[in-house]
Amino acid sequence: MFDSHNALSKKARDLKPSGIRKFFDMLAGREGVISLTVGQPDFATPWHIRDAGIDSIADGHTFYTSNRGTPELRLEISKYMDRRFGLSYDPETDILVTVGASEAIDLAVRALVDEGDEVIIPVPSFVCYAPLVEMAGGKVVLVETSPADGFKLTPERLRAAITERTKLIVLPYPSNPTGVILERDELCALAKVIGETDAVVLSDEIYAELTYGKTHVSIASLPEMKDRAIVINGFSKAYAMTGWRLGFSCANETLTEAMFKIHQYAIMCAPTVSQYAATEALRNGDGDIEMMKAEYDRRRKYLTRALADIGLPCQSPEGAFYVFMKLSHYGLSSEEFCERLLEEHNVAIVPGTAFGDCGEGYARLSYAYSLDHLKEAVRRMDKFVRSL
Repeated sequence: MFDSHNALSKKARDLKPSGIRKFFDMLAGREGVISLTVGQPDFATPWHIRDAGIDSIADGHTFYTSNRGTPELRLEISKYMDRRFGLSYDPETDILVTVGASEAIDLAVRALVDEGDEVIIPVPSFVCYAPLVEMAGGKVVLVETSPADGFKLTPERLRAAITERTKLIVLPYPSNPTGVILERDELCALAKVIGETDAVVLSDEIYAELTYGKTHVSIASLPEMKDRAIVINGFSKAYAMTGWRLGFSCANETLTEAMFKIHQYAIMCAPTVSQYAATEALRNGDGDIEMMKAEYDRRRKYLTRALADIGLPCQSPEGAFYVFMKLSHYGLSSEEFCERLLEEHNVAIVPGTAFGDCGEGYARLSYAYSLDHLKEAVRRMDKFVRSL
């Protein structure tokens, strides 16, 4: 009898499911759940962006585009990166339009990592990096960050993790799940260490537009880092376009060309309608970003205060739309706390261990939800912690 399991590759068999998935599965069939699990804006995509997508279909733009993305979109990405972050990229050679930022990350890993190459990933961080490295045959080197350092990667911890096999260093800032950002002086200190190696930097900047009180700085803006950095960004978070599945990478011509070769065989091109919508977003969407960011900031301030008031402190996030809430003083593991909160009070949050073992004692909450949604969640959480 045919055994499908034995037909699988060893890498596929050994790949662990996302630590977040368990809590998504637990929501199935439950009524009245307040979920703070998903990092997805609760705003609909602004109408002028939706209209651009609708018009593209009405005008018959329903065919493949250039593998790299439409020339118009790549030009607008180039202008956007210069306007918002002071970064200069040639739209013809340095920019690749992808199916979400996730594809861009995968392409970067596969274009760089050979069997046994080491990839440094600070944790806690988003769940996709390590599995993608493993599927490419690389060796994952997790660098645990500390609450004492504000969950930031320090030069000392980075230097201690580097070996002669280090090929790639992931910088996931602004951070999901901690909301941490890195400022210019902190990036300069890391750049000094990276400059002693031949490693490439993968800078995941999908939350670059969502910083509060401070402007995002890309490591690629440091002259000595520009040539060895792959900057990943997209439209999901800043423009509330998660379902449009559109991202992009910016890097020098050599790195971009390698990613492009994989992309053209695996994907062909990103969705055409999404590219037309994204072009409109970049041309006329700066005001949308500011509006949504102001609302996230209002929610951020409310949630950090409210959680502290009920005995669930967290450092105030400086970026993204998550709080990383401390709960170790209640004598429950992160998973136990989250499971009981869901079972007893119908509030879903994600245990910190989903983002790395050093997330034990913490949980992630997303404030990409309405203020009313957050207030009801806090009310139920207050009842729960009082029962403990």
